Amino acid sequence: MPKVISLRTRILFLLLALLSTTIGGGLATLWYSSNIGSLFSSVIDQDLLSFQTAEEMETALVMQKGFTTYYFQDGNTDWLNQLILQQKIFERKISTARSYTRDEKAWKILGKIESEYIQYKTARAEVIRLYQSGDRAAGLKLHLRIRPQFLSIVALCEQYKEIHKNNIIQIRHDIQVRTGYIGSAALLAVLFASLIGLLLGYILFRQILEPIRRLTLATQPGDTDTRSAIPNEVSALSRRVHSLIEDVDQTQSQLARSQEQMLQSEKWALTGKLAAGVAHSIRNPLTSVKIRLFSMGRTPGLSAAQKEDLEVISTEISHIESIVRSFLEFSRPPKLVMQKISPSEVVDMTLRLLKPRLESNSVQVVLEREKNLPELMADPDQLKEVMVNLLVNACDVMIKGGLIRIEEKEEIDGKGKRAARVAFSDNGPGIPESIQENIFQPFFSTKEEGTGLGLSIASRIVENHGGKLSLCSQEGQGTTFFITLPYPEDEKSLEKKG
Repeated sequence: MPKVISLRTRILFLLLALLSTTIGGGLATLWYSSNIGSLFSSVIDQDLLSFQTAEEMETALVMQKGFTTYYFQDGNTDWLNQLILQQKIFERKISTARSYTRDEKAWKILGKIESEYIQYKTARAEVIRLYQSGDRAAGLKLHLRIRPQFLSIVALCEQYKEIHKNNIIQIRHDIQVRTGYIGSAALLAVLFASLIGLLLGYILFRQILEPIRRLTLATQPGDTDTRSAIPNEVSALSRRVHSLIEDVDQTQSQLARSQEQMLQSEKWALTGKLAAGVAHSIRNPLTSVKIRLFSMGRTPGLSAAQKEDLEVISTEISHIESIVRSFLEFSRPPKLVMQKISPSEVVDMTLRLLKPRLESNSVQVVLEREKNLPELMADPDQLKEVMVNLLVNACDVMIKGGLIRIEEKEEIDGKGKRAARVAFSDNGPGIPESIQENIFQPFFSTKEEGTGLGLSIASRIVENHGGKLSLCSQEGQGTTFFITLPYPEDEKSLEKKG
């Protein structure tokens, strides 16, 4: 089976090829620019300057002939001064040409120009002397004899110029050839880079962007029109992935809570069966004992000590009955009898019921309420049982009396829904942090005579209403229990549950 090249390797290979083409093209351009610069420098520094110098030499030579002729015509010595100036210019240009000339042939021609010019200059000086001495015939004769020397020097200057002119033409041809090469190379580089770009674009679109878009459309909620209008698929997919990660975390948390609740439900179910069996087994004998005690209490002739013993026994039996009743309530919770009622009304009923107990325990109650909470569907008797349990527990922990603050408010929960919250705060000793997680567990109690079912039953009642019973406590600073009851959108759901 042939080895399949991975997508990452293909993209990396194409990127390297594109980068190599770009760098190669840049280096070739730099090389071409450097070569063109050297060629231009060669033309300017040697051939072009030599060509210009040759033209200036030729001009100076022609000017010398003209000034000599003008002198022969009118005998004005100013023409001789101009002649001397042009001689100096010609000699200076020869010296300049020597510094520029690198071509061997041009160098030889330049030597001939210099030697023939010296001969021509000497002969011309003799012609001028003859004219100045008055022997014009001899001067004219010599003048005509040196004219071919003049023409020879001019021809040599033209040959010198032609050499450098040909060099310039050759360099221009070389530049054109190199320009053609670099143009062809640049065209190939552009075509190659375009091909790589098209391949890279195809791979990015077909194998990366298009799958990302399909995946994004598949994971986005909403109808087809809404999903097809996504402007940035990568950002949308990134948000969706983060959302899925959060959903996974929430699902794991919910799964952990569900497992914990399942274990707790199994524990409650087992405990409920045990509690129901024990309660039924104890209840009938306990009734017989109460009847006999009632009969014994009406027997005449009982001493004071006997009556006191019977009262103690009767009190303890009532306590046993309370425990049995808690077991039965835990094992078989009564169904909710739902009705529309304000949680504030349940608070008022609870305070009226417990007023003697609160006063006897020297407990002061402060109720913070702006107005009655809105009505919701609830079972007032069972909610009252929850509040009674919380207030009685607060009284029990505040042995020397204290203060209970009840705060009512309407709030928005974490899901954006309305909820009623009633907080019961005491200034008792507080609950140690180490046992706060177990405070709602069945049969967990900090009281020596407690069954550990009160808060467990209270929590279940609140949960059956769709709410939550929670606490906040710091040891030595009191405890606050929160009853949170939602205002459901469909209140019939609670009615069916009842």
